[in-house]
Amino acid sequence: MATRISQRNARFQQLTTLVTNRNKRHRAGEFLVQGVRPISMAVEHGWEVRALLYDAERRLSQWARDLLAAHPHTEHVKMAPDLLAELAEKEDAELLAVLAMRPDDLDRIEAGPDFLGVVFDRPTQPGNIGAIVRSADAFGAHGVITTGHAADAYDPKSVRASTGSFFATPVVRSPSTAEVMDWVAERRAAGLPLMVVATDEHGDADVSAYDLTQPVLLLVGNETAGLTQSWRDAADVTLSIPMTGSASSLNAANAATVILYEARRQRLAR
Repeated sequence: MATRISQRNARFQQLTTLVTNRNKRHRAGEFLVQGVRPISMAVEHGWEVRALLYDAERRLSQWARDLLAAHPHTEHVKMAPDLLAELAEKEDAELLAVLAMRPDDLDRIEAGPDFLGVVFDRPTQPGNIGAIVRSADAFGAHGVITTGHAADAYDPKSVRASTGSFFATPVVRSPSTAEVMDWVAERRAAGLPLMVVATDEHGDADVSAYDLTQPVLLLVGNETAGLTQSWRDAADVTLSIPMTGSASSLNAANAATVILYEARRQRLAR
């Protein structure tokens, strides 16, 4: 099914809202993805492709032609180059994909004996969500949860910052601490000794001195305010990252990466 967009018509405005308007993006249940690796990862991991938008005036790469051929029943949209670039927020875009969102269901995250997961509490920067998802994927974590009033994991900046890991690692939005702790309680009742581990510069223990080979749910706080009191109360232990120099703290994504790496290091050493 092929259509054409050569002007800023209603269909173009609708596509624009997937980039700029969080509420309309979630009402539609769709988001826009760009880049060869992210789109390829989405297809590889079985995400539903609802539309493929491509430059109507250029010879497409073999990758783009193969992608279109592999989705004959998906809407194909030929676009004027300037309009495609506007949606992509960059020049020389070749092809974009409109994907269906996946449900915010914590059961999408598999919690086995080697479980490692991350909660990012009230993130304000979508790029930091994507960066943590990328690190979670790199170091073998099973999922990322955002809680509270937070930046949108489906924001193009978040998806872009994950460099495709968004499609390989479950990312679930949850309203508050209570819903996640109910999920934790269910896992514990089923026999999983899941530890909830907070991070703070004034932690109870150095991260390298704590056993991260057990099932762990790692808590990372808001970029400016840290963790809410409810998350501090829910934590079994609070760990700190030893630092020297004049820096008083690390960026949230960097702190998460350090601890995810330490967990991976311990698990490989075991």
